[in-house]
Amino acid sequence: MFSGQYSSSLTTTNQLTPPSGFGDLLSQGAMITRGFDHNLMVLTSQAFQKLYSSIMSLNLADPDVRMLMRMLLGNANEVSIDNSGRMVIPDKLCQIANLGSPAVLVGMGDFFEIWSANAWSEQEIKLSGSGYDPNRFSNLNLVMS
Repeated sequence: MFSGQYSSSLTTTNQLTPPSGFGDLLSQGAMITRGFDHNLMVLTSQAFQKLYSSIMSLNLADPDVRMLMRMLLGNANEVSIDNSGRMVIPDKLCQIANLGSPAVLVGMGDFFEIWSANAWSEQEIKLSGSGYDPNRFSNLNLVMS
């Protein structure tokens, strides 16, 4: 499981070193794609396959479904961890997420997100800033079984 927040330097050749636990999970293969919030998503091959199956079960006649396919599948690239423990992020995805150094990696369970430091700071303000509403998530059916 991917969890926690980590800062990582992005090199001029778009190489990034994920935390060792993340790298261990990615060693069996992974995919990187555009995220929903001007960020990137990195999924294990198994998690990406589940996402793919879910997307492909949607109604292809729906224009929003096709846009979702273009966003997630059309921007997906295989990514691997090299012998130095680094992964290379494609240029196009770096541009989409406005990545620079440092980048912030945020564990999200089955995947992790990569954010520019500035964009992540904005997210943290939304999570805990003056506009924070403690009842924001009350209508979600979050059950711990």
